[in-house]
Amino acid sequence: EHITICAHSRMLIVAMDAATELEKEGISAEVVDMRALRPLDMVPVIASVKKTSRLITVEEGWRSYGVGSEIASRVYEEAFDYLDAPVARIGAAEVPAPYNKRLEKIAFPGKADVIVTARALLGKN
Repeated sequence: EHITICAHSRMLIVAMDAATELEKEGISAEVVDMRALRPLDMVPVIASVKKTSRLITVEEGWRSYGVGSEIASRVYEEAFDYLDAPVARIGAAEVPAPYNKRLEKIAFPGKADVIVTARALLGKN
């Protein structure tokens, strides 16, 4: 069971932590570091999706109009036939940006969000 997780900035740490936990469950997660967002380098993403057939995007921004939306759109355009499930996008809650640590924990995605989404894409929930 394989899955691709795309993330950038602080969410890369979340994705890596989730991948480590998923490995313990026998789920191999290939994490793609989206180092530069402009220009958006889709080559490693497409190559990974062709291997894993599943994709999760993780970002600190809102799901609406975010980087994950663009990545998903390009994967649908360039690798649709390789997908075994819809692209899953994880983003911040659709609320104003939080201003303290407690609200950040509620508003921003965490490791558990990625793990639950990965299991769902693989039909393991």
